[in-house]
Amino acid sequence: MLHLSRLNSLALTIALVIGAPLAFAAQPAPAIAPAGTAATTKAPLPLEELRTFAEVMDRIKAAYVEPVDDKTLLENAIKGMLSNLDPHSAYLGPEDFAELQESTSGEFGGLGIEVGAEDGFIKVVSPIDDTPASKAGIQAGDFIVKINGQPTRGQSMTEAVDKMRGKTGEKITLTLVRDGGAPFDVTLTRATIQVKSVKSQLLDSGYGYIRITQFQVKTGEEVSQALAKLRKDNGKKLSGIVLDLRNNPGGVLQAAVEVVDHFITKGLIVYTKGRIANSELRFSATGKDQSEAVPMVVLINGGSASASEIVAGALQDQKRAVVMGTTSFGKGSVQTVLPLNNDRALKITTALYFTPNGRSIQAQGIVPDIEVRKAKITNEQDGEYFKEADLQGHLGNGNGGADKPTKSGGKAKPMPQDDDYQLAQALSLLKGLSITRGH
Repeated sequence: MLHLSRLNSLALTIALVIGAPLAFAAQPAPAIAPAGTAATTKAPLPLEELRTFAEVMDRIKAAYVEPVDDKTLLENAIKGMLSNLDPHSAYLGPEDFAELQESTSGEFGGLGIEVGAEDGFIKVVSPIDDTPASKAGIQAGDFIVKINGQPTRGQSMTEAVDKMRGKTGEKITLTLVRDGGAPFDVTLTRATIQVKSVKSQLLDSGYGYIRITQFQVKTGEEVSQALAKLRKDNGKKLSGIVLDLRNNPGGVLQAAVEVVDHFITKGLIVYTKGRIANSELRFSATGKDQSEAVPMVVLINGGSASASEIVAGALQDQKRAVVMGTTSFGKGSVQTVLPLNNDRALKITTALYFTPNGRSIQAQGIVPDIEVRKAKITNEQDGEYFKEADLQGHLGNGNGGADKPTKSGGKAKPMPQDDDYQLAQALSLLKGLSITRGH
């Protein structure tokens, strides 16, 4: 959660929002026209409609079955104004505005526990490294049966998470049950938790996998770190990369630009068009390509929205990657977050964005180069086939190569592509491209 000083500074900036309702990024002011400099001549106030508005307020206050105060009526009127513009414009109350800031910064006051639900209880999925939870010895599989003495059974996941989050520096006591033993208490002090939006690993020797769950302020930096780690783990130049944007709802525009910048050396990434002059922006590559131009596949689906579509569309238009999966969500609009007094804000649509080739994906989406629908993988056991090298007295290899008899032994380490058909197809395509291109 941002500190108050940072909240106050937001009043001097605007934010471009791409994707899910709770996603924004501060941009240098002035990015919208100052008051009184509208693009068109300011129209006179609609006095007749304002009289009607005042009359409706009076009638509601006088005749509604229960008393309603002016503040409630005016807040509802503001919400109505925003909600009827388009699905992504909204009035943000203090809680919504705070949640927006947390979701895009990737920071909040909490304990550092990933939790799930099991049999009506809250179960620890995993403690996050270097957080109060991991330092206190909380383990995966622990059940949280009480939070500050209040039983968690019957609570929703959201309720439990809200109780564990809070101001940094405050103490909280969790009652845990481990391996069916007796309940015990652990007292922790909330700290600032940083949630990473990027996960990466090697799928196979030479082939890297990067998944982005949401575009946050630090996502570009995290992708840079992931690329460096993949090269280090591989020990040499990669043969290919899968960038997984499936079910990524979007997020910060600048983060999407930074991600694309890690994969191309030059060219346009995205541009925006709006009614006011300062909403027209262009973003181009800076030459910081860290991918070494290796073959690349981008995975998308119907849950890939906005910032995800910017990345997929840019890499597709620039002929940098093969886009695979199913057609994306189709949200091509940009929202501006305008902080108000009392920790409130307006989020209004101010522009549309376009891919390098001038495509607007609004209500259409990004169509993949290769359509691969989600499917279930069923592994069949290989038959017991004997090979020449298994036969007693077989001849040796004429070139001096080692024999290769039938393999027996343990199972291979489970990998993400084993149960993910789309990912398995992406990896197969990368291997084919690597062979034909001589990587």
